[in-house]
Amino acid sequence: MSRLSLQRYAAEIIAQTDLLRSAVEGADHTAPVPTCPDWNLGRLLRHIGAAHRWADTIVATRATGPVPHDRLDDDTAYTDVAPGELDGWLAEGARSLAGSLCEAGPDAAVWTVAPGGTPVFWARRMTHETLVHRSDAALAAGAEFAVAEETALDALDEWMEFGTLPQVLEPGPGGRELLGPGRTLRLHATDARPGEADRLIDLTAAPVTFTRAPGRAAVTVRGPLTDLVLALYRRPARGKGVEIIGDAALFDLWLERTGAWLQE
Repeated sequence: MSRLSLQRYAAEIIAQTDLLRSAVEGADHTAPVPTCPDWNLGRLLRHIGAAHRWADTIVATRATGPVPHDRLDDDTAYTDVAPGELDGWLAEGARSLAGSLCEAGPDAAVWTVAPGGTPVFWARRMTHETLVHRSDAALAAGAEFAVAEETALDALDEWMEFGTLPQVLEPGPGGRELLGPGRTLRLHATDARPGEADRLIDLTAAPVTFTRAPGRAAVTVRGPLTDLVLALYRRPARGKGVEIIGDAALFDLWLERTGAWLQE
């Protein structure tokens, strides 16, 4: 369950976009993005703006079915936006999305790529989409990156909730089965406040569940909260503070299955 209100998510989309804009101010838009292979900084910024506009269309039109998202990953999308115009274009997209979210309200019915079916889903998803890509942009631009605890904790919980969907149990091609005896996974944030530091995932049988509690596990992944979030998104260049204790292969398999929704 989302821990933030729709209005707070809307404000956070703007805040994360503004932080991203500050991080890349004066940066070379042809600089490579180490965490997004084959993309340069300009391509990444256009992807973020395209994602905001895609979600804005879904919410503003109260879409009842899938909305094409080919412009998100098309290298030629929005190339008519000149490098000098990207800053204002990003700000405009974030504010338009936030406005559409608040106008729709938390209970409107809209299509979503996973269970949810309301603007809250998109408000939360775009908050963390922007946050993670802000990390990518900051890395490419040589800027600092940090995330406030409340926002990072919600990003962690969003990933946990996606990780309990039935789709994660679908076997991959020639891969190891995810479920099995003794298969448990613990995430421990070394810098989170008491009661928020742990997530324990039970992979012993269906349905997959998680609890916000400490416990023994086949694999423990521990580190600062921001690094844990980025490790979930396979941002190892940023997640250097993460330590994996135990069955690392189980953690990798779980990441592969739970990250499949990112490909939607």
